Amino acid sequence: MNYEKARFNMIEQQIRPWDVLDSQILALLAVVRREDFVPPACKDLAFADMELPLPPHANPGQCMLAPKIEARILQDLAVQKHEKVLEIGAGSGYMAALLAHRAQQVITLEIDPALVETARRNLQKAGIANAEVRQGDGAANLAEAVSGNGNGALRGPFDVIVLSGSVAEVPAALLEQLKVGGRLSAIVGSQPVMRATLITRVSQTAWSTTQAWDTVAPRLQNFPEPSTFSF
Repeated sequence: MNYEKARFNMIEQQIRPWDVLDSQILALLAVVRREDFVPPACKDLAFADMELPLPPHANPGQCMLAPKIEARILQDLAVQKHEKVLEIGAGSGYMAALLAHRAQQVITLEIDPALVETARRNLQKAGIANAEVRQGDGAANLAEAVSGNGNGALRGPFDVIVLSGSVAEVPAALLEQLKVGGRLSAIVGSQPVMRATLITRVSQTAWSTTQAWDTVAPRLQNFPEPSTFSF
C-alpha cells in the first residue's frame, strides 16, 4: 500500500471537504504517521473515513475516531504553543500526538491499562516527548488522576481539554479544570443526535458554548447518563 498517497487522499478528499482549511492543521496531518497508531490488523484502513476499533483487550466500543472528526476538533480548539492540554481517552495515542505538536505539554488519561501501554509505546516510537499518558478515569477523581504518579509537573487548570469520545453532558468538574480563556471540546448528546460542543471559560463563573456541527461517537466510559426513569 502506498501510505503517502493514501494520506494525501485522506486530507484532500475527506478532511478539506469537511471544512478543515487551517493550513497548519493540514500540514500536521501530513507528517504525523496515523498508520503507526492504528492496530496492526487495521493498518491498511488507517486513512479510511471510519472509526477503527482498538485491540480486542480494550473495552467494547473503544475506537479511534474518524480522521475528519479528529481534524475538525483540532481546528476548533486552535491550540497554541504555550498551552497545557488535558485529553480524556488516550486510545492509541494518535490525538495526543497531534495535540503535542501544537501545545507546550499534554496529559492524556486512559482508563484501560493495556491501552495506556499502547499509547505510551506509540508516542515514544513517534518521538513525542511532551505528551504523558496516565492511567485514570476522567469521569471520577479527576484531580488525583491529573496529579498522577508521574512527575506531577502538569496539573490543572488547563488551557485546553479534549474529550476523545462522546458524553451525555459535560461534568462541572471538568469545566472547573479550565483556565479563564480555556476551551473544552466534547461530542455531546445521545444517539442519533450528537453535537460537537466547544465550551469556553469566559470568567471564573461563566462559560460560553457553541455547537457548530453534528456527528456521533462512542461513549467515554463511566460518564453519567441521563435518567430514563419515568412515571
